[in-house]
Amino acid sequence: MKLDTMGTLKRTAYCGTLREGDIGKTVTVAGFVARQRDLGQLIFIDLRDRTGIVQLAFDDKTEREIFDKAFTVRSEYILMAEGIVRERSSVNNDIPTGKIEIFVTTLKILGQAETPPFEILDDTGAKEDLRLKYRYLDLRRPVLQRNILMRHKIAKVTRDYFDENGFIEIETPTLIKSTPEGARDYLVPSRVHPGSFFALPQSPQMYKQLLMVSGFDRYMQIARCYRDEDLRADRQPEFTQIDLEMSFVDMEDVLSMIEGFIKRVFKEVLDVEIGTIPRLTFNEAMEQYGSDKPDTRFDMKLIDVSDIVENCGFGVFSGAVANGGTVRAINAKGAAATLTRKEVDKLNEYARGIGAKGLAFIRWVEDEPSCSFSKFMTEDEMKAIYERTGAEKGDVVLFVADRKKTVLSVLGALRLQVARQLDIIPDTFNPLWIVEFPFFEYNEETGGWDAMHHPFTSPLDECIPYLDTDPSKVYAKAYDLVLNGIELSSGSIRITDPELQNRMFRALGLSDEEAHQKFGFLTDAFRYGAPPHGGMGIGLDRLCMTMLGCDSIRDVTAFPKVATSSELMSGAPAPVDDIQLKELNIALIEKTEE
Repeated sequence: MKLDTMGTLKRTAYCGTLREGDIGKTVTVAGFVARQRDLGQLIFIDLRDRTGIVQLAFDDKTEREIFDKAFTVRSEYILMAEGIVRERSSVNNDIPTGKIEIFVTTLKILGQAETPPFEILDDTGAKEDLRLKYRYLDLRRPVLQRNILMRHKIAKVTRDYFDENGFIEIETPTLIKSTPEGARDYLVPSRVHPGSFFALPQSPQMYKQLLMVSGFDRYMQIARCYRDEDLRADRQPEFTQIDLEMSFVDMEDVLSMIEGFIKRVFKEVLDVEIGTIPRLTFNEAMEQYGSDKPDTRFDMKLIDVSDIVENCGFGVFSGAVANGGTVRAINAKGAAATLTRKEVDKLNEYARGIGAKGLAFIRWVEDEPSCSFSKFMTEDEMKAIYERTGAEKGDVVLFVADRKKTVLSVLGALRLQVARQLDIIPDTFNPLWIVEFPFFEYNEETGGWDAMHHPFTSPLDECIPYLDTDPSKVYAKAYDLVLNGIELSSGSIRITDPELQNRMFRALGLSDEEAHQKFGFLTDAFRYGAPPHGGMGIGLDRLCMTMLGCDSIRDVTAFPKVATSSELMSGAPAPVDDIQLKELNIALIEKTEE
């Protein structure tokens, strides 16, 4: 078949924008064929573009040449059609254009298509690996097109909001010096400097601080970032961050600015009102929810029963407390019918798989509760546990006893697992600020202290005396924004005092020489005057994923990687030829098994 050219025909309307008010108008639309239906004397074609679908109609009033051409059309052909908008005889209430159709007077076939490897439908049924291999076809599916268009709108609202608040968008380099930031860097070999490497930025952290030194007191950037780490549903090796920094501010100024942004983006994009965002300290979040990114859309808080069981006859409980640990519980209200004994056993295995030694329980189905440890307890101790946990008929109470860190993390994960099983998580948006993070976290492998955020985070003023004596008592002017159990952003007020920065490096085990080698270009800049400043980075991908209710960050990313950090469509990463390696002064060594 010889393909048509557009000629003088120009698109005048998008498929999904036509409505009853357009009846009688002559329009030209273009797009992909979703399907063709041949009914003998009638032919209907559903034409699809990024705005939606419209029906093209051909009948016995259509010129024979056009009718015959419509007969040859197949799915995913590319068409341009001119015609008159008219009322549709059989209304389709499932689509916005379902009350009208276009009676075609000119039809051009601009491109043919082979049968695609899967149907271009929202509910395609094709496996994700196949769809990612043909991602350019997958992206034709309406659901993904809506996601990408929504991401565009979120980015536009972002730029508008920060521009209106005096921020300057400045690009920072993507070929930088490798510095330790928690994850592995992606390295880029330099041809000009043999044996030396650039790194792709994990964040624009040091550059945005240097921009504050430079006098650009409000910076923002929708920045690409890279981290060589294991992937999961909400993580990609390359991701996008709404990055910002502000001078002459304290923590309240930064939080207020971001809170205004969150309210604005939810209102403009989803027409959802977000009220004042509540706050929890890191310690409060861990004590109540067992997580520093808690999902607060449902209750089920952690309950400490250590004081009740510290002298009980159940050695698992009393032994944990005696060894400096804790015993805590969660109460799944009304869950006894769903959490059968078999399901509780499965939860026990789940808890063991994430670090617990086991799971004790109370399951109250009959008039008397079934309890895995009651025979070791006194009547008064059990009564106190029932009262403390609020246990009553219909409930299931789950207990973990161990070191505090283990108990909190296990119960935090169990809380989410149980809520999903009970289907009690409402479809709402609950943003939350987490503040006052510990500055350091103890590294059991090295026996030293690591920065929980990064070494440029300012400690709380009252904690500075503990820097050299007890790092566990040092808390930071750091803050995270959490939404429905997902960490959206992280930020802090920065250190600008060179002496305090050097003390911080020493507390992290860095010598003056090491600190200068890694961060000297930043600390040297501070010698010439650095205004007080702070900022944060908001994960644009995660924000889009959460706002759109997607299960994976891949659903809001045009060309994502899979769990192996590879792209199935292009085959990246891939070997390069010997000439390229020689130019870079790189030789590959065959890996041998140890």
